[in-house]
Amino acid sequence: MTRRRNITHLTIQISLLLFFFAVVICPVLSMFLRITPSSFKALVASRDFVPATVNSVTTALTATLISTLLALGAAFSLSRTNIRLKGVFSTLFVLPMLIPSISHAYGLKALIGVNGSGILSRLPGLNLSILGFPGIVVGSVLYSFPVAFLMLQSVLQYEDGLPYRAAQVLGIPPLRRFTGITLPYLRKTLISTTFAVFTMIVTDYGVPEALHTRSFGYTLSMLMLRNVENTRFGVAGVIGVILLVPAVAAFVVDLIVPDHGQSGFVSEPAGTGCGRRARALAYAFSGIVSILILLPIAAFSVQIFAKSYPTDLAFTLSHIRDTFQSGADRFLPNSLLYASIAALFGTALAFLSAYLTTRAKSPVSRPLHLLSITSVAIPGLVLGLGYVIFFNRTPLYGTVLIVGLANTVHFFASPYLLMVNTLNKVNPDLENVGKTLGVGRLRIVLDVLLPKVRFSLFEMAVYFFVNSMMTISAVSLLAPPAPLPLSLQIARAESQIDIGKAATVSLLILLVNLTVRGAMALARRCARRASAQM
Repeated sequence: MTRRRNITHLTIQISLLLFFFAVVICPVLSMFLRITPSSFKALVASRDFVPATVNSVTTALTATLISTLLALGAAFSLSRTNIRLKGVFSTLFVLPMLIPSISHAYGLKALIGVNGSGILSRLPGLNLSILGFPGIVVGSVLYSFPVAFLMLQSVLQYEDGLPYRAAQVLGIPPLRRFTGITLPYLRKTLISTTFAVFTMIVTDYGVPEALHTRSFGYTLSMLMLRNVENTRFGVAGVIGVILLVPAVAAFVVDLIVPDHGQSGFVSEPAGTGCGRRARALAYAFSGIVSILILLPIAAFSVQIFAKSYPTDLAFTLSHIRDTFQSGADRFLPNSLLYASIAALFGTALAFLSAYLTTRAKSPVSRPLHLLSITSVAIPGLVLGLGYVIFFNRTPLYGTVLIVGLANTVHFFASPYLLMVNTLNKVNPDLENVGKTLGVGRLRIVLDVLLPKVRFSLFEMAVYFFVNSMMTISAVSLLAPPAPLPLSLQIARAESQIDIGKAATVSLLILLVNLTVRGAMALARRCARRASAQM
């Protein structure tokens, strides 16, 4: 029986490995086959290559450090203190992931502006500019902070509270408990989070596209976009190879760094009791972060109702009317369909892959893990072009399914890592105990594991949904002749320099995503009540 079960698990793992190879590696390889020696020479000889590499690395490293530290503080504030309004703060912390990254850049422009054109720049004595390195860093932090927050918060809620109680009895101060217990526990998760955030930032082109200057130059993602627009696919492929480096580095680090801080058994949940000073700090930190998140979004929304921002701030509804007249009411259902496909299929696939790589290990587990996290470093444009080339002559091309599949693959890595980190914190002996008692692995998964990780499953589904709602890069190449998603109207409005319409579409996407987040919060509350009544 055990041997048959192991063979079944191995068969499923091999099938998943082949699936990921077909939908991740093969499309990218088909893109890279366009690379020739002349492509390498053209890229290296380009005067923009070295500056773009430096710009990408410096902005990504700076933004990753800031984003990860802020996310750690936010996750710790909500998980380890008994402050009120946790649901409100949690919603505000993930708000930036509900709109496209380029919207954050436009929000920063509206708030701070360029040479005195922003809202804050109108204050006496201020003449600020958000362009260049500072603006790209701030915009990248806004874009990546929610993902880091979700990954860290998901793991903190499964930490065992017994070591903290023992340390408290021994009189160990809170700071020493944090450095001696919490940080070792989070070490592997912090590494995964850091690489996920870095690759998100370095492959994003929305923020740098809106905030770069001639003196600052391009980033690698922007340089790749320019080459795609000029049909230099070989040069774009070389840049795509460079942008894959962080994913490979993440896998190598994952292999060599042990996870001594993991706690497989939770004897009691980590408490949220704290002193008045800790609560005050948590309130202050959460409030400041929330304000910093809200200000650019609010400033961006002002442009919806301004006739011609910033020269004419007269109230108007013309941008909303023009947006719907240009087809927003037709494109919205398409986006909902694409997002629902990615949410359902992606969540199921991510859970299955995470379970097989963490709790049913075999010689195939490591390669499966590598393929599962590789997609985070594949820019949407590369993935979209790869799908166009690889699936061009198949029945899948030009359908709703290929867009849903591309969204699933594009956003797969972060939900997968979230579930990996979550499953690593659940008692690893559950399956062995079930085996001893004659309970099958499937029954353990359905009756024990799924209820235990249900909140992470909710987060994963919402992550797939909201990102599919707002993505622009890959779907811009795959949607035609398939139904067009709503997010493409942002790119069209940007090309027409119609910021009011772009803001309206962004706000519409935000409202949809907020509704989904609210439904998830309600489902979590109902689940908690049901658990408490059992």
